[in-house]
Amino acid sequence: MVVLFLADGFEEIEALLPLDLLRRAGVQTVTVGLSGREIRGAHGITVLADSEAVPVGDIDMVILPGGMPGAANLDASAMVADTLARTSARGGYLAAICAAPMVLGHKGYLQGKRAVCFPGFEDELIGADVQTDIGVVRDGNIITAKGMGVALDFGLALVAALKDEATATALRAAVMAPSV
Repeated sequence: MVVLFLADGFEEIEALLPLDLLRRAGVQTVTVGLSGREIRGAHGITVLADSEAVPVGDIDMVILPGGMPGAANLDASAMVADTLARTSARGGYLAAICAAPMVLGHKGYLQGKRAVCFPGFEDELIGADVQTDIGVVRDGNIITAKGMGVALDFGLALVAALKDEATATALRAAVMAPSV
């Protein structure tokens, strides 16, 4: 199971595009709202989260979308911190895009890892080998991305990690097919 956290002020594309791709790939993905089920994005789009609580069971991946103040709200959440710790302890993936990799940096998950973030947040990636010329970086169980412009590639990287490259490639072809 995958948990995608939604906090008020999240970047809508960075959450919804990967969510859509994961569900198309058949990956059970649950959205969890930090302040209730109705969560308002950074651009005024309100989304109805699946739950207000992290589901019971093994979590294979935690996804943190960026946007401000969404990423700061994720960083301040005890529920996010606990879920990251439990998922990391069992070898699950921790994924973050845009400003949200700062959460992983602040909590010590980026030590010795290659990571990328939205320009201006590099100092928040504590302990990371910060990449600036790559859109999406996967280093072991950590997957980070630069921002909204690479949300498709980020989502496909998540699919590849949880399924395989062939599934991600087929999904890319399906969503990029020219219209008639």
